[in-house]
Amino acid sequence: MTALPLPGPIAPPPRLLMGPGPISAYPSVLRAMSAELVGQYDPFMTATMSETQELYRRVWATQNDATLLIDGTSRAGIEAAMVSLISPGDRVLVPVFGRFGHLLAEIAERAMAEVHTIEVPWGQVFPVSAIEEAIVRVKPHLLGVVQGDTSTTMLQPLDEIGAICAKHGVLFYSDATASLGGNPFEADAWGLDAATAGLQKCLGGPSGSAPITLSERAVELIRSRSKVEAGIREEGDQDAADFIRSNYFDLGMILDYWGPRRLNHHTEATSMLYGARECARVLLLEGRENAIARHRLHGDAMLAGVRGLGLVVFGDAAHKMTNVVAVAIPEGVAGDAARSALLDDFGIEIGTSFGPLHGKVWRIGTMGYNARKDAVLQTLASLETVLRRLGASVPAGGGVDAAMDVYGSAPSAHAPGGA
Repeated sequence: MTALPLPGPIAPPPRLLMGPGPISAYPSVLRAMSAELVGQYDPFMTATMSETQELYRRVWATQNDATLLIDGTSRAGIEAAMVSLISPGDRVLVPVFGRFGHLLAEIAERAMAEVHTIEVPWGQVFPVSAIEEAIVRVKPHLLGVVQGDTSTTMLQPLDEIGAICAKHGVLFYSDATASLGGNPFEADAWGLDAATAGLQKCLGGPSGSAPITLSERAVELIRSRSKVEAGIREEGDQDAADFIRSNYFDLGMILDYWGPRRLNHHTEATSMLYGARECARVLLLEGRENAIARHRLHGDAMLAGVRGLGLVVFGDAAHKMTNVVAVAIPEGVAGDAARSALLDDFGIEIGTSFGPLHGKVWRIGTMGYNARKDAVLQTLASLETVLRRLGASVPAGGGVDAAMDVYGSAPSAHAPGGA
């Protein structure tokens, strides 16, 4: 059998990732991830873990001691939270306003919950009254809400929901994968019991690490379901009858690994830890409010720019995330052909969507390192060229001019940190 030639060193083409995520990482995050590896119980390693926990407390705006990372993509964080907080038969309520609400419902179902959903058309969000009505009717153990759903680009208001959950004795969990770092999120002030995210959106890193924060109430529940592996069990460890049904995503054991016991669970993903630490450090150096303002500025410029090209914005723009916009693909334009031309000719990636929106909208992101003026203007100018070549009638310079008007009226065009 003839051996195939070995591939050369990895050499990805230059890309400007202006889709709904992943996005181009901060250069300092990439540098951090190339740092020297150490052993998982090296003093430097455990100190870095502790530093990362403290950084993410500030990112989440929380005093929660149980603030750490789950090794895996943002979906790993969602699954860890839900499988650890849900016992078989528990009622779970999920308001669905896009693809990722459906994902929360499916993961809860796989955790053997009794899942109840409420829905609004894609492009809308829920009034708080509708969520409270469903809580009163369903009487759930846990409410699971996506804050920002990139499939529709909508941002669900969360600030009043925590008080409602507390009033009715309901655990409150939110998936903030697409929104954390570029939109307001106040874990303590909003009464969250659990929240998870990923690095590959507004935090400006690669996919592969999931920040999570847990309230004392959530930790107490998780501890009541504890089970320690036989091979590492210590005197006094006992198994709960209703133990968490996943080993890898058992937050009780993960808390013991990150906590003072340093009880072995898995080998921490060292390079991802370095990257996650740098994502938080960059955000906090800029300042949370400054980062949110930057995302809002460049998101507003992109919104004005696509409208300046004559494109129709999808959904309720009043409830749009700062960091991504969806536009209807113009009639007569082949959506995938346009995306391919942007990628092939200009090195720019934008996204389509899922389910009922697949092939009907493009999603354009301005987040993390790419929430900056040059990236917005380059994308708009390139998109105008592609649309013209595909036969669409668009105003000459309309996108760039409209975006420049936004920048001209802003106090300053904030630049991202982490160079």
